Amino acid sequence: QVQLVESGGGLVQPGGSLRLSCAASGFTFRLYSMSWYRQAPGKERELVASIGFAGSSTDYAEFVKGRFTISRDDAKNTVYLQMNSLKPEDTAVYYCRRGGVAYWGQGTQVTVSS
Repeated sequence: QVQLVESGGGLVQPGGSLRLSCAASGFTFRLYSMSWYRQAPGKERELVASIGFAGSSTDYAEFVKGRFTISRDDAKNTVYLQMNSLKPEDTAVYYCRRGGVAYWGQGTQVTVSS
């Protein structure tokens, strides 16, 4: 069955960096686009970044452009989100999502606070 497992979240100070990973299994990873979403308390889940199959294209929400980078390693069935210059408003649970018929991971908490 399809599984997406996120990792790499944690507590970081403003201006710091984190790299999130999402390990995928149960499907042919290289054939699917992948995305990262986030959901802050009391807010709707929102798209952060997406990457096409074989890394053909990337898209970012305006609020992360220039700070976050999405990438994938098809040999490892893993998609990454490198987050730099983190701000308190980036605090949220970050989710990995598969394209096509959507599957979601369980999420990983990112907290940006001094």
